[in-house]
Amino acid sequence: MTQEAVLSEILLPIRQVEKPWGCEVLPRPFVAPKGARIGEIWFEPPAQLPELLVKYIFTSDKLSVQVHPSDRQTMAKGLGRQGKEECWLVIAAEQDARLGIGFDRAVDTETLRAAALDGRIEDMLVWHKVSPGDFFYIPANTVHAIGAGVSVIEIQQNSDITYRLFDYGRPRELHLDEGLAVSLGEVYDLARWHKRLPETGTVALVDGPYFRLDRVNGVADQNLLARYPQGPLLVVPISGLVMVRGETVPAGACAKAAGLEEISWESDALWLVAQPVSE
Repeated sequence: MTQEAVLSEILLPIRQVEKPWGCEVLPRPFVAPKGARIGEIWFEPPAQLPELLVKYIFTSDKLSVQVHPSDRQTMAKGLGRQGKEECWLVIAAEQDARLGIGFDRAVDTETLRAAALDGRIEDMLVWHKVSPGDFFYIPANTVHAIGAGVSVIEIQQNSDITYRLFDYGRPRELHLDEGLAVSLGEVYDLARWHKRLPETGTVALVDGPYFRLDRVNGVADQNLLARYPQGPLLVVPISGLVMVRGETVPAGACAKAAGLEEISWESDALWLVAQPVSE
C-alpha cells in the first residue's frame, strides 16, 4: 500500500467551522482562510469509532451559556442515544482566559430561567482562570460556557444537541425550555472533574462511563497497556513525533489506529489517546 493510501486510511478528514466568536488568527499549526473566523475544527468520526468526536475550539469572544442532555434524557424523548458528555484540555490561553462551569451555589429552575432571560446567568457561573495544561470533564446537564482567548482540545460523545440558555444578545436561537429541563443548578465538583496536568508523564484523564482518555508521554507503561488492550482508538498528537502504521501524524491532526501496537512515538512526544467504553 502506498504512503498516500495509508495516510488516507488513518487520518480523519478535517472540517473547519466558522463561528461568530471564532478567530482569524489560529495557533500553529492551524491557518484560517483569509477573512474567516474559525471557531472549531472537527475531525469526522470514522466508521469504526462513531461514538466519539474530537474538536479543537478557538475563541476570541465568549461562547453561549449552554447545556447538553444525557443519553437517558434523549432516549426518553425518542431521539436515540444523543447525550453529550465532553472534556476540555486547554492548550493555549490568554492572560485572563476563563471557563465558566457550574454555579457558586445551588440554583432552582425558576431562578435559572429568570437569570437566563435577563443575562444574570453569566455572572452566576463560576469562571475558572485557566492556562495550558488545565483539564476539565463536563458531565451532561452541567451548565457551562467557554470564555474568550482560549484554545482547547475537546473530546465528546458524538452528539450535536446543544441547548443555548444565553447568548449575549447574538441573533441565534435559544432553547430555554429544553435547556432548563436538563440543567442541574449545582456547584461543579472541581476536585473530582478538574486536573492540572504535569508537563511530562502519562496521565489517565477519563475512565468512563462513555469513553476513556489518556495524555501519553514517555514509554508506554503497564497501566496504559492495560487500559487499552485492544482497539480501535483515536490518536491526537499535541507535540513531538507520533506515528501510526509507520506514518507521521502531525500535531493538529487526528488519526485512527487498530490498537496501541500500531502506534510509535518519540519519548518526548505528547499525545492523547481516546477510546469508547463498551457497555
